[in-house]
Amino acid sequence: MELIVTVHQMQQYAEQQRCAGRRIAVVPTMGYFHEGHLSLIRRARQLADTVITTLFVNPTQFAPGEDYQRYPRDLERDSQLAERSGCDVLFAPSLDEVYPQGYATTITVHGITEKFEGAFRPGHFQGVATIVAKLFLATKPHVAVFGQKDWQQTLVVRQLVRDLNFAIEIVVAPTVREPDGLAMSSRNVYLSPGERQKATVLYRALQRAHCLVKQGERRRLVLVHAMEAELRQVPELSIDYAAAAEAMTLEEPEEFTAGQTVVLLVAARIGATRLIDNDLVQVPSSEDACA
Repeated sequence: MELIVTVHQMQQYAEQQRCAGRRIAVVPTMGYFHEGHLSLIRRARQLADTVITTLFVNPTQFAPGEDYQRYPRDLERDSQLAERSGCDVLFAPSLDEVYPQGYATTITVHGITEKFEGAFRPGHFQGVATIVAKLFLATKPHVAVFGQKDWQQTLVVRQLVRDLNFAIEIVVAPTVREPDGLAMSSRNVYLSPGERQKATVLYRALQRAHCLVKQGERRRLVLVHAMEAELRQVPELSIDYAAAAEAMTLEEPEEFTAGQTVVLLVAARIGATRLIDNDLVQVPSSEDACA
């Protein structure tokens, strides 16, 4: 595996791969790899001839007071894990390389960024859209692989790709979970053993609403209240939001219809750690609903 740290070198490498007729897949990450990241790299390996993993902790998507400074970093460890998972190039530029002195351009995606994560983390998706566009321009991929755990982010990226005419296929891979259901996240390392155990309530809340949908429940607020009730079983948890929305638009109708795909979303804080999770479920017809 090759380590590349400059945009110019990355662009040259990507152009050489394209000229050789090789299909490029990119996996954008902020590093400190866990099985979720590695599953994305393996998925990319299935989709392309050349796999590029980007590793950059992007300061512009962190709000003031968030965990940018303490976000876990370990380049040597990540390099070894990426190579074992089938990565050809690890693109790990420095902060100055990505945002050189005088940098003054940002990208704003409107609409879909204005609720849920966008409401609780002002400026977050502007930072995401900007860095993703820069990484795409550096790596020149044919396909990009993202994880479902950041569902709203995947919608923002899809919008970015459509609006700015990036000829890139976006693939969203399923969330990878611990045996007890907790979604894998680099931020899980912040949790104490007690907090780690209590954090599984996020998955239980999603499962409770998922089951209700499969049983025929279509009323959005019933699903939301069910998730909130489950989350409140852990008094130490501070709920940012629990929501049910149409999966591709994030619209929130009073009632969902048969055949719609609903995304169930939760975000909460436990101790000093903020966690998010989601689940997708299709609304059955009345005849198909589980008893």
